[in-house]
Amino acid sequence: MTSERMAYINGAIVPESQATVSIRDRGFLQGDAVFDTTRTFGGKIFRLDEHLDRFYESLKYMRIDPRIPKARMAELTMEVLNANLPLLGEKDDFWVSQRVTRGVNVDGEYRPTVVIECAPLPFGARARYYRDGMPVVVPSVRRTPPEAHSPRAKVHNYVNLIQADLEVKAQNPIGWPILLDVNGNLAEGPGSNIFVVKNGTLITPREQMILAGISRRVTIELAQELGITVQEADIDLFDAYTADEAFVTSTSFCICPVSSVNGSPVGDGGVPGPMTDRLTRAYSGLVGVDVVDQYLSRLDD
Repeated sequence: MTSERMAYINGAIVPESQATVSIRDRGFLQGDAVFDTTRTFGGKIFRLDEHLDRFYESLKYMRIDPRIPKARMAELTMEVLNANLPLLGEKDDFWVSQRVTRGVNVDGEYRPTVVIECAPLPFGARARYYRDGMPVVVPSVRRTPPEAHSPRAKVHNYVNLIQADLEVKAQNPIGWPILLDVNGNLAEGPGSNIFVVKNGTLITPREQMILAGISRRVTIELAQELGITVQEADIDLFDAYTADEAFVTSTSFCICPVSSVNGSPVGDGGVPGPMTDRLTRAYSGLVGVDVVDQYLSRLDD
């Protein structure tokens, strides 16, 4: 058995070192590509069908034909995951991603490049957020508006979010960027959605201005099951500064408490807040893994 992870590329599952992409590929040249990422919990993939539904919607938006039916993409994803599971360490889990670029122009026709791959989740690098809370910093960079390019499509071109992250990290190396939209309302961060709690109500930005995450959807479903009122609404910085609680959701984080926004403590400054804690426990119960413990156990990494 090899110690190298395996990946699928254009019809074959090969060691990652052999999964190469042409320098003429449009995904490399122009970021002209679509991807989606789910994760495992205890080695078991989570909500693959929902992630693939979003993936194929993004492909349709970008007018890229992967030439692989969705059902076959699911089968291939499981084949790649199963090939990599023997390399998964105790309390580790994988990101599992599908990527399709417009490909290379051959005789006037683009032939898509299809990649499916796994990568270990960075539990050690992010563990402190579950102990101390996440310090959110709002950068000057605004989220790309729907009039320019829909944020609802999950595409490879992440320059907007990368610029925001670079700006934030220059101020606070452990800060997490949450961008405003062009109207001055909270939008989202890299691969992450924001929630605030105010007077017992859970509030998150409207879908038209963000990439609505699957973890965001799961959190809303859990909140509704617990009898918590959920609103999708515009959230400005006043709302963030005066919130009782705040947290971020993402495929990797699941639910991560926010301790401050631009240096202003959220609520009484303690993390997690009671609603955040309640939802996180429900999330852990749903996936069969204590997501907080999974991070905290890696604090010394």
